[in-house]
Amino acid sequence: MINVTKVYLPELKKYEAYVEKIFKLGFVTNNGPLVKELQNKLEKYLGVKHLLLVANGTIALQIAYKLLGIKGESITTPFSFVATTSSQIWEGINPVFVDINKDTFNIDYKKIEEKISKTTSAIVPVHVFGNPCDVEKIDEIAKKHNLKVIYDAAHAFGVNYKGTSVLNYGDISTLSLHATKIFHTIEGGALVINDDELYGKATRIINFGIMDSERIVDVGTNGKMNEFQAAMGLCVLDDMDKILQGRKKVYENYMNYLSKNVIRQEQNINSNLNYIYFPVVFKDEETLLKVKVTLANGGIYARRYFYPSLNNLPYIKDKTNRLPNSELVASRILCLPMYDSLALVEQENIINIINAIA
Repeated sequence: MINVTKVYLPELKKYEAYVEKIFKLGFVTNNGPLVKELQNKLEKYLGVKHLLLVANGTIALQIAYKLLGIKGESITTPFSFVATTSSQIWEGINPVFVDINKDTFNIDYKKIEEKISKTTSAIVPVHVFGNPCDVEKIDEIAKKHNLKVIYDAAHAFGVNYKGTSVLNYGDISTLSLHATKIFHTIEGGALVINDDELYGKATRIINFGIMDSERIVDVGTNGKMNEFQAAMGLCVLDDMDKILQGRKKVYENYMNYLSKNVIRQEQNINSNLNYIYFPVVFKDEETLLKVKVTLANGGIYARRYFYPSLNNLPYIKDKTNRLPNSELVASRILCLPMYDSLALVEQENIINIINAIA
């Protein structure tokens, strides 16, 4: 069986060595030494000032909203994983969707201002499939209207824009470190925060608002990462060059041999690739479904990322807001199997099936 992605697992002995260390110290959570070590290494690897590890990517978003006091409405994209929207609704924020650019799949910054209202407090864009948004334009709009910017950078691990980490843009960027991502901690997430005071508050919020053993100063939650997650992250981080090289080969094979009839995502020319996904858009939904079924019949499971367009979720109140680009792309897009250990013969089979249909 070939899935759309496959979790990268390091050498067992290496992970076991970290587990033995955990058992020896008896320190399994509450900002343990491995969490601290991983945070420091990730800050250096990614080129960011402050990185805070948390239990998962969804709680990273929720903490970001709390930190910045986001209320009322937020401007966001309908083309993303459901957590981008559901995390806002969970926190009592009303997501207002802006259509995407049909080529880049990212929120169309030209359409943001027309959706800003008196109750708008934030813009929550997504670097879709690791492709950076128009960060400078979005930040310009945010400053003009005194709005906060939280970038859902779940896919953007290791992505740079104009020579610096794209995670440095906005007030906060959040990462998902789920097992399906290029870098993972089994489950996990992170917040990238440039402001020292805000970072200090974030460290308290993820630990029930506790300042020290005798003082609780903020309303908080339990968002901490544990030592076993951090151990996995330390192992995977050591292997990032190997992971990226393997993924690059798979990416290049798709680019070189897939039919030109399938549309690729238009990449931001000022950024690098991290090879996290390989999405393709077909001429119509009928072709997509035929490809998906044919692949599945051969034990190959591609995924309709992202479907449906989030403005069509059953719990979205505004059913009149039609977003033609997002709905069009969502109905025709398929993410192909993409991971470092995908065998060439398996990839050739995928390519041949698609080329025969598309």
